[in-house]
This record gives sequence, structure tokens and C-alpha cells, in this order.
Amino acid sequence: MHTTVSSPSKTVVIGDDQPFCIIGERINPTGRTAFQEQLRAGDLSQVLVDVDEQIAGGAHILDVNMGVPLADEPALLAEAIRLVQEKCDLPICIDSSVVEALEAGLAAYQGKALVNSVTCEEDRLEAVLPLVKEHGAAIICLTNGDEGIPVPWEERFEFCKKLVDIVHGKWEIPLEDMVIDTLAMPIGAEPMSAYHFFKTIEAIKVEFGLNTTCGASNTSFGMPSRHTLNATFLAMAAGAGMTSAIMDARSEECVKAVRGSDVMLGKDEYGIGWIGNYRPPAKA
Repeated sequence: MHTTVSSPSKTVVIGDDQPFCIIGERINPTGRTAFQEQLRAGDLSQVLVDVDEQIAGGAHILDVNMGVPLADEPALLAEAIRLVQEKCDLPICIDSSVVEALEAGLAAYQGKALVNSVTCEEDRLEAVLPLVKEHGAAIICLTNGDEGIPVPWEERFEFCKKLVDIVHGKWEIPLEDMVIDTLAMPIGAEPMSAYHFFKTIEAIKVEFGLNTTCGASNTSFGMPSRHTLNATFLAMAAGAGMTSAIMDARSEECVKAVRGSDVMLGKDEYGIGWIGNYRPPAKA
């Protein structure tokens, strides 16, 4: 199953037979105090820096989030999307928990966007899905609901089934436009979280063949050597069938992990992409 997202001049295909899709996470003010202050002052220059760094790292899609307290998020998100589209041709993942911001972002966007996100919460589904359908976007669907995020993979899989029934069955959004986020959780807080994550990915692949994703950096939260843990997680998730991730495209270790998984899973035949992206270490 292929999920396509596009800008006016570039289309990215997410699929089990495609190279792993890197969705750059950096254009997000969460945890970035200086960036938040800049955005509140109307200064979006850091967005352009983030774009350049993520393209250099290997991003295929750029996640754009403008969730800043005490700021006009709809206006900021629309402006950031226009700025990113002027700067580069990568498709965008429009990321907000505010429905009005998603509406403004989709109105500003040129192409077929990926929207981040909906859960099984009825109010959220009823607010977001009409926008997704109106604009012909693809949608990231999270496997949780009003009760929170379950640990056991069987419960997450049940949420996936509910999402398919509602998003595809009720709202008639094509299955290929659904990307399921099986929710990476901090391994330091729940030792079995990664195991249940991988099992959920495998079950979704077998039952529905849907494309999958997650916020990969969550898995290492609170742990040392986070890039190494994230890289390990990403390679194992790709092996379980995950087809994309919202991740740090600036992390060479993480990017190499997913590119290496493409080689091992036969998605990069003869390692042509791996060889093309290889850069020997710089001499001291």
C-alpha cells in the first residue's frame, strides 16, 4: 500500500516496498525556549535554518509545528508553511493539536499534505476528518483514545481497528491515506514498551498492510546516548514493518540506521542508495 504526499514539484511515496521515509521533526518549538521567543516576536528565521539542516541530513518530508503558548498558532503555522514551501520542494507534515491551526495550514499548503494527527477520541475525529477529506490530505492516526495510551500491543491493535472503521469506513478516506502511529513510549519508564510497539507494527502489517510511523525520539527520553538508542529502535522498527518515522534527520547515527535497514530488507537493491550517500570520515 502506497501513501503519497506531495509539494507542487515533488512527490514522496511511503510504502513497504519503498525506502524508509524520514519525516524531519525539527521545526517544532517544544523544548526550545529561544525558538519560542523568536516565534512570539514574529521571527521565523530559525525555520529556514532547520529546513537546511534537515535537508542536508536526508529528510524526505518536513514536519511543521508552531505550537507556541501565547501566540497566534493558526497564523504562525500558515506563515511557516508558506516559508518552507518557498525555501524547498519537500512535502510537509502539518502538525498541530489545534483544529483552527490545521485548517489554516491546509488552506496555505500547496500540494497533498500529511496531517498530524487524530486519535480515537470522537471529538477530535469529528473536527479533523472533514478537513482532511476536504483537502484530500493523508492523515496520521494515533492508537489511543480517551483512556490514554495502552501498553499491551493487543489493545493498541484494537484502536487501529477502530480507526480503520471510522476513518475509512465512516468518512470514506482511502486506506492508503491512513498512516498509523503506534506510539513510541519511553523505554526508561516502561521496559516492555518497545516490544509491544514492534508487535503492534507487525499485527497492522499482517491485518491491514497500512503504513506506519511514530515519534521515534520518544523511546529514548530520559536515557543517556539517546541517538544510539533511537538508531537501534528505528532499525528494529523497520524490521518489524514500520515504513516511516518522525525523527531527527540531523542525527547521522539515526539516518544511517534507517538507510542500513533499507539495504538489509532489500529496499535498496545492491546498496546503490547506501553507496550514493556514503561519505568517508573527514581526515583530522
